[in-house]
Amino acid sequence: MTSFMRSGPLEPGEWVRLTDPKGRKHNVQLEAGTAFSTKKGQISHDDMIGHPEGIVIESSMGAPYQVFRPLLFEYVVSMPRGVAIIYPKDAAQIVTQADIYPGARVVEAGAGSGSLTSYLLRAIGPQGTLGSYEIREDFAENVVRNVHQVAGPNPPGWTLTVGDVREVITETEIDRLILDMVDPWTCIPLAADRLVPGGILCAYVATTTQLSRFVETVREQGGFTEPRAWETLERDWHLEGLAVRPDHKMNGHTAFLVTARRMAPGQTSLEKSRRPAPGAYGPDYHGPRPAGFVAE
Repeated sequence: MTSFMRSGPLEPGEWVRLTDPKGRKHNVQLEAGTAFSTKKGQISHDDMIGHPEGIVIESSMGAPYQVFRPLLFEYVVSMPRGVAIIYPKDAAQIVTQADIYPGARVVEAGAGSGSLTSYLLRAIGPQGTLGSYEIREDFAENVVRNVHQVAGPNPPGWTLTVGDVREVITETEIDRLILDMVDPWTCIPLAADRLVPGGILCAYVATTTQLSRFVETVREQGGFTEPRAWETLERDWHLEGLAVRPDHKMNGHTAFLVTARRMAPGQTSLEKSRRPAPGAYGPDYHGPRPAGFVAE
């Protein structure tokens, strides 16, 4: 059992999160007989092993640190990465808006560094299945290391395949398909073929050009509901006495999320009833156009 799924006394091999009075944080993996070095002196691992989380210990120079097991969202932002991670604010949106539920059959294309994989495994539970596909072997090796830290050495229901999901996918009936790749629109035929009726397609894209091309390709395919696109912005608040105000910093744009649901076989989605905005499909637009569109 890993440090992200247990309680009780701290044990060797577990990760802990040390926080000083200024809010500076360090993730440390416990090992008997060793110490973690800071600018405020060394912190003995033996002072933490065998104790419950939530204690306050002192470094060799008398600096206090509080000790907790890291929460999953705290760990993933500092996990070793070969590529940018999907941040907690976006992972939370994917789990909720794509309705990842216990027992779901999920496929993710582009495992990245394993952050979203960790959230998906928690959400589907031991009865669900998650097929992760990563095109780069070096990234896949990092995914394995990170996921094993979170979910243990053999997470039930999880498979990781190195290869192009469009060429090597083995799943035939999918409840949820998550796309974290440069060209997710190329997976629309796969989604149409493998997603069950009512299943959800979800794409994570960084730029407006990717967003536009993906949405228009989904519309052109016709077998999905009208796509919904959004982004999530996160901002902390400063809280001190009567000085309660928004923080000056925030977690702004990281990516856009897009979801659409699979229609039943032979059914096409309802076309948008409103007229496109002037210039929406002007001469600079090179993607698919709505059925019946006539340029003015």
